[in-house]
Amino acid sequence: MAAKNRAELIANLFKVLKKEYQPVLPPSNRTVIENAIYGCCLEDSTYEGADEAFAKLHENYFDWNEVRVTTTAELAQTMKSLSHPMQAAERLKKLLYGIFETYYQFDLEFLRKENLSKAVIQFEKMAGVSPYTISFMSQNGLNGHSIPTDRSLLELMVVIGVITEEEAKKGRVPGLERAIPKAKGVEFGSLAHQLAVAFHSAPFSTTTRNIILKIAPDAKERFPKRGGKAKAQPVAKKAAKKAPVKKPAAKKAPVKKAAAKKAPAKKTAKKVAKKSASKKAVTKKAPVKKAKKKKTSSKSLAKKKPR
Repeated sequence: MAAKNRAELIANLFKVLKKEYQPVLPPSNRTVIENAIYGCCLEDSTYEGADEAFAKLHENYFDWNEVRVTTTAELAQTMKSLSHPMQAAERLKKLLYGIFETYYQFDLEFLRKENLSKAVIQFEKMAGVSPYTISFMSQNGLNGHSIPTDRSLLELMVVIGVITEEEAKKGRVPGLERAIPKAKGVEFGSLAHQLAVAFHSAPFSTTTRNIILKIAPDAKERFPKRGGKAKAQPVAKKAAKKAPVKKPAAKKAPVKKAAAKKAPAKKTAKKVAKKSASKKAVTKKAPVKKAKKKKTSSKSLAKKKPR
């Protein structure tokens, strides 16, 4: 996208945001490390959720070193008001470990007097510290001109058309600091964050989409589609169709019935055998009786011969 068109879109975004939202400005008495920790809480979350999580960290732990040695799971439970508490807890632990290993203390007020770029480079060397945390601390704790950019804001900028998906993968919005002056940086960052998180948490919200369409009417073409859930239905149908494959196992049951039927057959065979045996016994006895009758007839004939 041409720099001119990008600057115009960002200017129109700022104009609409001022009509729809109120800026949330950080307290002026917040220390450098507190700004960094609050940035860990605010990333991809609402201001209300970040305020609650930040307050609980102060209430539940003695100092930041105790937070550093606390398990991620316990921190996530403390920070459950955030959109992604587990990720926020991991960012916080990595931030505190990086600060302790770099400066051996958690009092970072001396950084206000040092060169800003030097402090930013030191934080960028810390493993696992997110660019959003560094940018938020730089803007609100060290008076630098760096607008915090998290995943939510990148998604919003893609939908509006300020950046492409390829540019979003790099994690930055080219020309953003040039389009927004330093004096308006904190205000713009706060307003843009509110819309970005609202869209990130509810991308199909009619209210949020209407605000985005005021900024860029062609954003309708880039809105996420609801087709993701519909695609899951054919898979369920296929799984349902595969269920009848189990039917052959059910057909084995009649084999048992056949076996069961054989048992009565054996019983009937035995009965038939008994009946046949009894019939044979009867037939064998019958000739004996006939033989007796024959003997009697021969004797009678023998007696009649002398006459």
